[in-house]
Amino acid sequence: MDLRGFLKRLRREFDLMTISQTVIASVVLLLFLIAPLALMVGQAFLYKGTPSLTWFLKILGNREFVSLTPRGGMLFKVHRGIMYLWGLDYGILMNTLIVALSVMILCSLIGVAVAVIMARYSFKGKEFFRVLLLIPLLATPFVNAYVIGKLFSPRRGLINFLLCDVLHILPWRIDIDGLVGIALAQTLAFYPIVYLNVYASLMNIDPSLEEQAENLGARGFRLFRTITLPLSLPGLAAGAIIVFIFSMEDLGAPIGFIGARANPLARKVVSYQIYSSFAEALTGGISPRTAALAVLMLFITVAGFIAIKRYVSLRSYAMLTRGGRWSPRVRKLPWRAQIVIYAFLLLLVVTASMPQIGTILLATTNWATSGVLPTRFTWEYLKALTTNPDVTRAIVNSLLYSGAAVTLMILVGASIAYVVARRDIPGRSLLDILATIPVAVPGIALAIGYFLFFSSYFRRTLLDPLIDPAPLLVFAYSVRRLPFTSRAIFAGLQQIDVSLEEASLNLGAGRPTTFFRIVLPLIAPNIIGGSILSFVYSMAEVSTSVTLGALREDRVPITFFISQIVYGVAAVGAVSIGAALCVLLMSVQIIAMVISNYVLKQRVAFLGV
Repeated sequence: MDLRGFLKRLRREFDLMTISQTVIASVVLLLFLIAPLALMVGQAFLYKGTPSLTWFLKILGNREFVSLTPRGGMLFKVHRGIMYLWGLDYGILMNTLIVALSVMILCSLIGVAVAVIMARYSFKGKEFFRVLLLIPLLATPFVNAYVIGKLFSPRRGLINFLLCDVLHILPWRIDIDGLVGIALAQTLAFYPIVYLNVYASLMNIDPSLEEQAENLGARGFRLFRTITLPLSLPGLAAGAIIVFIFSMEDLGAPIGFIGARANPLARKVVSYQIYSSFAEALTGGISPRTAALAVLMLFITVAGFIAIKRYVSLRSYAMLTRGGRWSPRVRKLPWRAQIVIYAFLLLLVVTASMPQIGTILLATTNWATSGVLPTRFTWEYLKALTTNPDVTRAIVNSLLYSGAAVTLMILVGASIAYVVARRDIPGRSLLDILATIPVAVPGIALAIGYFLFFSSYFRRTLLDPLIDPAPLLVFAYSVRRLPFTSRAIFAGLQQIDVSLEEASLNLGAGRPTTFFRIVLPLIAPNIIGGSILSFVYSMAEVSTSVTLGALREDRVPITFFISQIVYGVAAVGAVSIGAALCVLLMSVQIIAMVISNYVLKQRVAFLGV
């Protein structure tokens, strides 16, 4: 295109509304995503005022962070009738990578198996299991790890009581804690992410491809390995990388196990090390080594995200069809195979739902102090949600932060989605990337960037985290959950024929009028659906809440309050109040699912890559 044609296109595309939307989205992303992370990266590469790799070399060369041989820990070690499953200490950074990779592999194996069962086979109770398999997605931050630690307590744990004292299946008690406990808690919580993504991919496979393979002699596992699995790789890759990122940044499991039994190995992960450094922020600021550690985490997660996205885009997944939407291949199993599937699904559902069941028990009984089993039912912990002023304040704070964040997400997300979907301007693909990349940015790294940037350049203003962290929490929530809203709105715009907007413009309506009176009403269900999902995950946001929220006591959100309750477990009944708050979060999430699935007719699922 010549220069004259390019300038003509710019004049046509850059009307006042497009300029406003582009500026709003660019300013928010620049100020609350790019600039904080850039400053954090810059500080990590400075040593005594000059550019240097010193801090990274100090981390990578320190056996406290990276060791090729274990420096402690216990794995499959039996001592005095107890088998210890704590994990081996290979250094803070290596421990984090080992746990994240282990969780990703385990979640992938479980998720693929469940997705194949639910997508390819027909059996009674399938819809019932479809609901039960999503229970682990119900948010129980910190308390879920505490429940697992309590269940596997060597002396007073329910699992050991059943397996050793009642059924006499095992000759010794099992103590799951430390790194193994973190991996177990994360696997139970995150496997539905892989399951949902792989299930969606399997349902989109053209059945004629599998039928042709069967006609050529492929059967059973060979058919799955050569046709079904390769075609479902987009969903598997998306789910696996999200699980890897979530595992690396997770703070709930480490703090939960530290609160349960103060296991030292639970502290040997990057997320907890960065979190603990925020204690320094109130006195001497964030150390460059902490910034370097956060940069390493950011580099690993973003590199993994980009690599998986590129890998998927390089492969061809074109489907063949004769027109219309096909019916997925579903087979009815013989009764023996159905028994195996029922046994597998029941075991998985019961095991994966233990944190949620335990959370409800903690909130409604005296299980926190009674021993193996609860002995008394009580409403006192749930009543504390309205009678305890500290608890009520945390709830109100989270509602205000999440509501404000959703409002900002709608404004920015709608602007980005409309520019990307409808305007032909330079840089729109960059806007799209920046609206998606927060999925790969660990919240703990973003919190470090926020503290460094806003405490340096916005000192003594409303954006100074040491004065009031509330505004930064709102922006952190909105940036971290922006992909949920922007992608939902973008999907709605793709379903609307652009001719409707062109007709409005041809009849004399301006672009703003067309946008607000034609486009917005048509995509309202997508906006509401994305907003509900964003609101739920903002309420349950952990990483930024427990770091930035720690800077001022009267501004703490729900998840920070829960973390302090679990971490300071010495107070009688304190954990049960934290469990009651988790019950509140679960209730909000269930209501959101009901509204999305039955009112808006939109199925709630995790965002794919």
